[in-house]
Amino acid sequence: MEQREMIEYVRRQRSGVISTLGSDGGPQAAFVTIAVTDRGEFVFDAKPDSRKVANLRRDPRIAVVVGGADGTTLQCQGVADFPQSEELERCSAAYVETFPEFAQSLRDGTVVVLQVRLDWARYGDYREQVPAVVEVRLDPAS
Repeated sequence: MEQREMIEYVRRQRSGVISTLGSDGGPQAAFVTIAVTDRGEFVFDAKPDSRKVANLRRDPRIAVVVGGADGTTLQCQGVADFPQSEELERCSAAYVETFPEFAQSLRDGTVVVLQVRLDWARYGDYREQVPAVVEVRLDPAS
């Protein structure tokens, strides 16, 4: 699967589950709405005092699963950060374009924006008798 196809898939799905590492090293999962930039970065928002924010400030490694209900999944790994300046504007714009109903939360600061840069992704289609599982060719220039 090409990165462009992955971007289109995430834009259709619009949500997923993220997994971060708690302070004790244990996994902690959360369901989130997910937007994706044209560069293939995932963008989601979170309450500043949430577990996921504390976890990602301490250890930025993250796993993300998108899909599932329709028999397809995108499993990903990467690093999350809290974009600043122009990056924050770009990521916020991608998020608001996908979820205009959350624009006010971004403007009034009740949520923070997180950006995920992927270093691995695999797409699976389990709707046929023989599943199709392929690695996503991520663009390293993104």
